[in-house]
Amino acid sequence: MSYPPILNRKLELQNRVLNADGGGGFDISWEPVGTLWGAIDARRGSERAHGNRLIPTIDYKITVRAAPYGAPSRPKPDQRLVENERIYSILAVSEQDPSGLYLEVWAQEGADDQ
Repeated sequence: MSYPPILNRKLELQNRVLNADGGGGFDISWEPVGTLWGAIDARRGSERAHGNRLIPTIDYKITVRAAPYGAPSRPKPDQRLVENERIYSILAVSEQDPSGLYLEVWAQEGADDQ
């Protein structure tokens, strides 16, 4: 028998916003969409090269309550979840269980902390 996840981490879901910088490029800012409660499970860590240095990244599975496709409360790639100073960049989202009660959010911390 599987037990329901313990959703005890308060996470702010944010959308990426591109703002024209006046020079033909864009600045990135983030706007809050809402608050989700989740269970966070670290999966693996790695490093990636960025210029002359290595940047550590950690992969996570974050479980949240399900929301229908198209609902603003349903996380999607190119959004992020923020918990205090921690930023989780969303890579993918899938249903966790056949009953459709929960979503698995696959995210990475340290990859894109803009």
